[in-house]
Amino acid sequence: MAKGEDLTCSECAQLNCYRHDKRFPDFCLTESLEPSHLEGVLDIYRGDGPDATLARAAAEVEGLYYGKLTRVEETLAFAKRIGARRVGIATCVGLIDETKIFAKFLKLGGLEAYTVLCKVGAVDKTTIGIADDLKIRPGSPESCCNPILQAQLLNAQKTELNVIVGLCVGHDSLFMRHSEAPVTTLIVKDRVLGHNPAVALYTSKTYCGRLFDEERIKAL
Repeated sequence: MAKGEDLTCSECAQLNCYRHDKRFPDFCLTESLEPSHLEGVLDIYRGDGPDATLARAAAEVEGLYYGKLTRVEETLAFAKRIGARRVGIATCVGLIDETKIFAKFLKLGGLEAYTVLCKVGAVDKTTIGIADDLKIRPGSPESCCNPILQAQLLNAQKTELNVIVGLCVGHDSLFMRHSEAPVTTLIVKDRVLGHNPAVALYTSKTYCGRLFDEERIKAL
């Protein structure tokens, strides 16, 4: 670790903030908080505003269904607890089959589902300044992902919760940035690992040892 580098939660071996059964390290972020700062955040959670509603609904779903429900089912349970009846789905074209199943599930649960595909607008990548040789298939028509338009169309539908299904890294950031409704993620895209990016971390000492190939990583 570089001299003078700030230590954060990823360097902590105690995790005392969870069960209060150990001790806080000297660099602990919890210990360094000003009481007024912490109380200010707690006041938000204790209030009657939208953030408090989301926080309590999330905690209730976690407490009731931890290890019992899939994330698909938890998403429905969460939506109901925040009073959302109209759910937007921002989906990747590559996961449209999964999205169709999820939309059917939401409707079975008594909710409305409104889906917008990532390629909405059908704008070729070259139109926004992407070189043709950076297409997945150079020389062919290839629409760019359009997460801002996805968000705008869902905003127009007055969705009360938006769900991301497999948007690309970065495109998901743009969608969340422009969504007026709260956003949760159902599927994180990872084309190599079957949409389970945690596998790269679990196998970082074996199959995915390339994660710590310094020269390779610096070239990304």
